[in-house]
Amino acid sequence: MLLEGKIAIITGAASQRGIGRAMARTFAHHGARVVILDLDEKAARDAAEDLGSDHLGLAANVADAAQVSRAVEAVIQRYGRIDALVNNAGITQPLKTLEIRGSDYDKVLDVSLRGTLLMSQAVIPTMRAQKSGSIVCLSSVSAQRGGGIFGGPHYSAAKAGVLGLARAMARELGPDNIRVNSLTPGLIHTDITGGLLSDERLNGILAGIPLGRMGNAQEVADAALFLASDLSTYLTGITLDVNGGMLIH
Repeated sequence: MLLEGKIAIITGAASQRGIGRAMARTFAHHGARVVILDLDEKAARDAAEDLGSDHLGLAANVADAAQVSRAVEAVIQRYGRIDALVNNAGITQPLKTLEIRGSDYDKVLDVSLRGTLLMSQAVIPTMRAQKSGSIVCLSSVSAQRGGGIFGGPHYSAAKAGVLGLARAMARELGPDNIRVNSLTPGLIHTDITGGLLSDERLNGILAGIPLGRMGNAQEVADAALFLASDLSTYLTGITLDVNGGMLIH
């Protein structure tokens, strides 16, 4: 039980077959009481109920400071502490550079980057008071290799921004014993990716992955568990690749 007695918030975790939901199940299995934050209040509550009565589902737009503040305050009122935050919420758009409009840019950057900042800002005071905490930020291999399979350049920019933000927060918050680390998943089989690739294109992509396959949500969840738990107490500011070798650097 790597998270026994811990309180963990996971954003964007209501989708049944998404990475966030796999994280929620994994954290709960290891003893955490999990708070699922999602735009869809019913989906968040249903996801929490699936984990058991000790867990909580709340509605919040992570790009809205007021909604984030209310959600985090509700967590503190119920549990009294916050031990881990996973900034998982994000959206992508398959657009080329000249197709990106201002509204597209704002939508993608707001959720992935602004949302990571706002959620982190909301939990940091509590973690500082505790003198402990772990923040896990979801970036992407697309931030490192200059583009992914589905996301446009603005998605890569947002996820690269997450890496820079996480590293800067790690440096700043280390003296408070708050660790901030990032995960960079590669091609992961989820509701978003399933069925979007032709067999020919998928085989071409897999040929460039040393492990020869797509990843799955559980494998990303296991990496998040490592970073949220005491197995990684001397790690901060790192980027942990979960990509089967798609990018080796």
